[in-house]
Amino acid sequence: MSQTNIQTRKSLKIHPQKFAMWIAIATIIMMFGGFTSGYIVRRSQGMWEVFEMPQIFIASTIAICLSSLTMIFALRNYKKAQFGTFRTLMVITLLLGVAFSVMQLAGFSEMHQRNLKISGNPSSSFLYIIAGIHILHILGGVITIAYQLIKTRKNELTEDRIVGLEILSTYWHFVDLLWLYLYVFFIFFR
Repeated sequence: MSQTNIQTRKSLKIHPQKFAMWIAIATIIMMFGGFTSGYIVRRSQGMWEVFEMPQIFIASTIAICLSSLTMIFALRNYKKAQFGTFRTLMVITLLLGVAFSVMQLAGFSEMHQRNLKISGNPSSSFLYIIAGIHILHILGGVITIAYQLIKTRKNELTEDRIVGLEILSTYWHFVDLLWLYLYVFFIFFR
């Protein structure tokens, strides 16, 4: 077998950690698909309180979308060995992720003040549970971003670190898209 064929076959294989991430993403998709399906079924059974989404959720959605952009540019700068710009963009991504979580909690607080409680009507219970589990996924991403910032503090461009950042980037974009799906879902199925 020629060297070119070996390199081609090797490049067609997916990294085992990336494969594991895609399996995890598929699992999360199924979980949230189950949650939203259960939401629709329960809603159709009646005794459903229509609620307004807190306005701060718009700002949190903008923050999480911006964080995806900063993550894209951070990864590009890391691959170009522009470590200062990479770190700045990763810190911004981290801060936007934290801002998203804080704004989500403020939105839940606002809902609670409007007497929409987790133990109240099933409509608000579903919202708290689904969005709450999403926030846990965001916090997992925020912790991983902080870890990657520590791990990449040395100005070394290695394949291992690139793979780790690519996996993180994939996960981060996924949880961002997941929130967009959930937000639109909650707007249309109040």
